[in-house]
Amino acid sequence: MGEGKAEPAALAPRFILVANIEAADGGKEIIAGNARVIRARLSDAKFFYETDLKLRLEDRLPKFKEIIFHEKLGTQAERIERIERLAGELADVLSSRPNFFSGRQLSVDDLKREQQAFRKKAQRSARLCKADLLTEVVGEFPEVQGTMGKYYALQQGEDASVAAAIEDHYRPKGPDDLVPADPVSIAVALADKIDTLVGFWAIDEKPTGSKDPYALRRAALGVIRLLLDNGIRIRLASAMKPAHERAHEAAYGNSMLYDSTKDGDLINPREHPLDQKLIPDLLSFFFDRLKVQLRDQGARHDLVDAVLALEGEGQDDLLLIVRRVEALGKFLGTDDGKTLLAGTKRAANILRIEEKKDGRQYIDAPNASLYGQDEERALADAIDIAKADATRAVASEDFEGAMRAIAKLRSVVDAFFDKVTVNADDKAVRENRLKLLNEIREATRAVADFSRIEG
Repeated sequence: MGEGKAEPAALAPRFILVANIEAADGGKEIIAGNARVIRARLSDAKFFYETDLKLRLEDRLPKFKEIIFHEKLGTQAERIERIERLAGELADVLSSRPNFFSGRQLSVDDLKREQQAFRKKAQRSARLCKADLLTEVVGEFPEVQGTMGKYYALQQGEDASVAAAIEDHYRPKGPDDLVPADPVSIAVALADKIDTLVGFWAIDEKPTGSKDPYALRRAALGVIRLLLDNGIRIRLASAMKPAHERAHEAAYGNSMLYDSTKDGDLINPREHPLDQKLIPDLLSFFFDRLKVQLRDQGARHDLVDAVLALEGEGQDDLLLIVRRVEALGKFLGTDDGKTLLAGTKRAANILRIEEKKDGRQYIDAPNASLYGQDEERALADAIDIAKADATRAVASEDFEGAMRAIAKLRSVVDAFFDKVTVNADDKAVRENRLKLLNEIREATRAVADFSRIEG
């Protein structure tokens, strides 16, 4: 054994058991009895394994046509086809990200070949990933599903990454489980979980309270961990769109008549519209799981809410959301951040009270000709600059830069509240100053909705 290197652990022909009696023979009879049981089980497993090797994984797939996955989502064969197609589509999305292939500089032709090979492996893995469910070993020992698929795939000469993905596509199975890092495993694991989530959302089988019979919360957390732990940037809504269309077809397009109502009326499934609320609703479910995940990691829930309250580009990119939350947390830990938050909340509170009293919102742009004090003009100018700088920084995903741009408002906001009376006697001036307060609120929304932040 080389210095600093450990030999891989090897299985020993031993077993351990605990007996709650003190045997007169020192436990020899107990050991012998357990040895007979274990020897028989291992003999069965060996027989099942050797039997399984006589049939290739893909040769088992036709049997899935006879197995129902869910009465409203079709057979296991149909589900495998959906996962295979989605895995290929996700492979295209993932491989289009800059530096996806280990940061190597590739020519256009080499990159295209890498992308095609990646897609092919992802689809091959997805096609075979459920095949071991029909093997003798998994039938007898269900806890080794996926693991046996990997071994059978290697035995029949599949690519190592294809075999690994067959085992890893179930992961992560829980908050403490390992997250796959190989690109092929990531693509197939994402496809499997997204198909599950979108499918059960399409037939309105969502988790309720403590009930989650299809482990959809675990599937959503699995998607989140796959993306965040691997630093993957994808638009989740776009990734779910083709899965949504295929789930809709599975739920409503397999038969000419479908009982869709409680009183048994029949409709033509071809006329059943695609649910446009499904993906936004499912994204909200992901956001709830993301908040739990980040809170477990020490992030403040109100900062997550402040970022998720924003709308626009990138709001379904989970990695981008997390980076924005992290930058916001750092900013609010500074004196500038704390003071600006206090000023922003003061502006929001005044606006809320006055808008309620007046029965209107002050969301129009203020009139510069009505500025009567230097502090008003200074604040208006600073807001214009801060909004422009923060917007540019956010567009380039420099969230710390966006925070620095917004931080420049601190001194002018303080000066405004020190020197300017918002509720002036002149009605036009008062309304104009309220509109200026709204500009403070809108400027900070370039980075987060500060009204959601506690403190």
